[in-house]
Amino acid sequence: QVQLVESGGGLVQAGGSLRLSCAASGRTFSGYGMGWFRQASGKEREFVASISWNGGTTVYSDSVKGRFTISRDNAKNTVYLQMNSLKPEDTAVYSCASGKTRFSGRNSYEYNYWGQGTQVTVSS
Repeated sequence: QVQLVESGGGLVQAGGSLRLSCAASGRTFSGYGMGWFRQASGKEREFVASISWNGGTTVYSDSVKGRFTISRDNAKNTVYLQMNSLKPEDTAVYSCASGKTRFSGRNSYEYNYWGQGTQVTVSS
């Protein structure tokens, strides 16, 4: 059974930074792509960023490109999301997801395991 546990969320002022972490267990972490998604209250879940199995390929949504950075440490079975220049519209529950293959993209169906999420709140 794959487990994904997010941490690092919290309350931050606009313009600030947060670093989210997602610790994985239960299967060979380095064999799969990973992604971050978010869901704001009353809205559908949306793609934020993804990273391939070896970190060589990253994909970002247009709304976070240039502000967020996804990375992974396969030795620690952990994927990260560095969030800079945060805006109130970034407020959401952020969840990590483990992909079905080495390369995972923007679509939820490309992932088969999900974490519970961590709340990020950006005040104006």
